[in-house]
Amino acid sequence: MPYERLRPSFVFTEERITQLRDVVPEAFADGKVNWGILRESLGDWLEETGDEAEHFGLTWPGKREARRIAAMPSQGTLRPSDGEGVNEASTHNLFIEGDNLEVLKLLQKSYSGMVKMIYIDPPYNTGNDFVYEDDFSEPLESYLRRTGQLDEEGRALTTNTRADGRFHSKWLSMMYPRLRLARSLLRAEGVLFVSCNDEEQAHLKLILLEIFGEENFVATFVWNNEGNIDNQSKVKSNHEYIHCVARSIETFPKPSVIDPNIEESSKLYNDEIENSITKNGPANPPSVVRLPIGFPAAFDHGRIDVRRDKWPHIHRAIVVSEHKLSEPAEVESGWSSRNLLQLFVNNGCVPIRDSEGKETRFAVTASGAIYGYKKRSDNQGHVLTVIRNVGTTKQNSIMLSRWGIEFDWPKPVMLLRYLVQIATSANDIVLDYFAGSCTTAQGVISANDVDGGSRRFICVQLPEPMSSGTHPTIAEVGKHRIRSVLKEARAEQPADTTRDLGFRVLKLERSNFRPWTDYEGDNIRTVIGLFDNAEDALVDGWTPEGLVTEIMLTEGFALDACIRTLPEFKKNAVTEITSDYCAHRLVVCLDEQIYADTVNSLAVDSSDIVVCLDKALTDEAKVRLADRCLLKTI
Repeated sequence: MPYERLRPSFVFTEERITQLRDVVPEAFADGKVNWGILRESLGDWLEETGDEAEHFGLTWPGKREARRIAAMPSQGTLRPSDGEGVNEASTHNLFIEGDNLEVLKLLQKSYSGMVKMIYIDPPYNTGNDFVYEDDFSEPLESYLRRTGQLDEEGRALTTNTRADGRFHSKWLSMMYPRLRLARSLLRAEGVLFVSCNDEEQAHLKLILLEIFGEENFVATFVWNNEGNIDNQSKVKSNHEYIHCVARSIETFPKPSVIDPNIEESSKLYNDEIENSITKNGPANPPSVVRLPIGFPAAFDHGRIDVRRDKWPHIHRAIVVSEHKLSEPAEVESGWSSRNLLQLFVNNGCVPIRDSEGKETRFAVTASGAIYGYKKRSDNQGHVLTVIRNVGTTKQNSIMLSRWGIEFDWPKPVMLLRYLVQIATSANDIVLDYFAGSCTTAQGVISANDVDGGSRRFICVQLPEPMSSGTHPTIAEVGKHRIRSVLKEARAEQPADTTRDLGFRVLKLERSNFRPWTDYEGDNIRTVIGLFDNAEDALVDGWTPEGLVTEIMLTEGFALDACIRTLPEFKKNAVTEITSDYCAHRLVVCLDEQIYADTVNSLAVDSSDIVVCLDKALTDEAKVRLADRCLLKTI
């Protein structure tokens, strides 16, 4: 079958049409959608359209175009940049240099539903900064012009001043398609964090609720940034916001991290949760409980005599020896867990499990009150929406200067580590597509240091020029920082070979596939010329290394997949790609001719995909291969 490039992310693919057919089969006839029947099926769920229609939501000039941009197919690909990373052959960590809108589109098939956490710190739209500065020349120039990222003269749209009539609209149009593309990358239990300030936080929250759904809003964190407030503002601002939304609030797990400001003496760190069950009130009318010999006590020995003057009333004295009742006792009170207490007694005073599965026991205290003790779960968490004492930008600028890096306003590593611990564990993937100096990468590495996890990061950063410092672009700053962090980590634990202390670098480039050129008019020679140029699917100067990566992305293989040249083939260079996320293999041979020995020896089955140049195989060889695997030719 002919080779297909990646489709737009937000169109109805065959799979989505099949899903729609399963829900409303009556709306399909002869394989096509009957819009009239579909409208009737939607009933009251269908929103009114037209000039008179009203609905709640955020709109702005350019929103429709922003939706269209999100659905446009990618015009680029990613090429490995060997030698710029660390431990490149074995690492799962990635740094991608290029425009994040293009990169997000390229990741759609390979990473759909795979990312556990996304954190971004986009431009804050202060009136002096850029909306998003794209620094591309051909071949992406036409794409950037069509998506509104270049003006008619080919200049990047880099500033957004308050004097501009569309000050907020430009920023929202930049953010909208990137957030929409990001959502599809998240796992069902995944979350997105977005840092922002007062300027756009209200608008940002509204578009997040539109894209993710109001029911999936988690929280707005307020980070007390403890920054420099010695300025002339009438009201000094010392906080920023971090909006958090889930892909699905139903599957988003309770965080298992405790706020760093909680003292270690807090009950949160105890193995058990203890609370008095002596509760009097209309909902808990008094009743008598008979405590048998052997009922546990929270004190070693003693006696509590009969009393009626305070709760609980004691009808028969409580006599304790060696932390247990030595005689039966009777107490009366209102009880918050009367049934559980009785179940505990009936079970011979052996710990039981409550409705949440927590191990529960009871004991009488020296005051005569009865306490319940529940075993804390292993994933105990206590997360507050106000985040304090996680470092400052100044402290982190000093840290970066130690590595020879000049960068203004870096986010604190402790802040990112805390967010990573809130949302991830084990070997989860963390994505940051406004990576800046790559604080997120360091936060992931630091979180793994703390809890022994094997989380992996994907950082995306445009090679935006630096106005000062020793690095020409922000992308170079990010790569330098990751190398420095990994170097120190290896120095601290040189014998630890289990940790992933590396990263690979990939760069956004034009696609290896020749794009179709739009034409106007009815000149037949022009049309014939376009078809003649399209006979060769690949652009001039394509390289096998770059094309293999593009094929991987198109076929849904992650960028950290295992790539190896099969040594058993002597006449042809055959590459095998395998991934933990794919049950099948991808086999690629880009030689001009594939010999019969290679075809005969290729060990593939019906689930494997084989990609090669169309001209490399005879018709007979194509038929023979297609009988054994899914053959795709370029």
